[in-house]
Amino acid sequence: MSSDHFIEFQDVSFAYGDRPILKNINLAIPRGQLVAIMGGSGSGKTTMLRLISGQIRPSRGKVLVGGRDVAAMSHAELFEHRRRMGMLFQFGALFTDLSVEDNVAFPLREHTRLPDSMIRDLVVMKLSAVGLRGTQTLMPAELSGGMARRVALARAIALDPQLMLYDEPFTGLDPISLGVIAHLVKKLNDALGTTAVMVTHDVHKSLDIVDHVYFVSNGEIVAEGSAEEVRASTSPWVHQFVWGEADGPVHFAYPAGSTLEEDLGLKGGRHA
Repeated sequence: MSSDHFIEFQDVSFAYGDRPILKNINLAIPRGQLVAIMGGSGSGKTTMLRLISGQIRPSRGKVLVGGRDVAAMSHAELFEHRRRMGMLFQFGALFTDLSVEDNVAFPLREHTRLPDSMIRDLVVMKLSAVGLRGTQTLMPAELSGGMARRVALARAIALDPQLMLYDEPFTGLDPISLGVIAHLVKKLNDALGTTAVMVTHDVHKSLDIVDHVYFVSNGEIVAEGSAEEVRASTSPWVHQFVWGEADGPVHFAYPAGSTLEEDLGLKGGRHA
């Protein structure tokens, strides 16, 4: 693996039983870059995040993070790998019975032996970084959607991770909150020098902040490029996805292997 690449997929395939999800995926993500993985629902995007974090193992090929094969890691090595990784889940996934302070402090208490006084100081610093200093005593139910997502982001960066994974970080946000979160993601990624992978459907806002984009369809990478290259792409697939067009190479109907008449038990236009 090139020393400049922090994440690399080498001929990676993955299937749930007989159902293939990813097919011969090859990609390389340089250190310190923010990269988006885009594609339709069910195309295999979140599966790629699960492979990077070691939740699942590829059926074939290798997933390398920091030059190490994630699938070959021992339990202890996998635990350490995840300790160096931050994750922003769709909708934030805050612990509803814990205060804002306890949510952000959770990874610090789990993975370090720092005194409570230092943990409290770090929590204030992380909340300040996302513009929410002073919210420590609030409960998740008292937060707006945008505030909850920012608290989740503060929790994700609590340990200053080398790697950040974002699973649909903009889902359900109003335009202003979406813009704030996007700005924070870019700002924090640059400040921490983190390598980041973002799975997202929000094309236009993502293109404002990412360094590179991979498009996935039917488990394969069908296009890639910088934000400028994506916007100028003449690929029918990319154009349809970026501009949300109904007609194009991506079809609405599921590719059924039988006809409607066969599914309804009809033969020759009549019941069999």
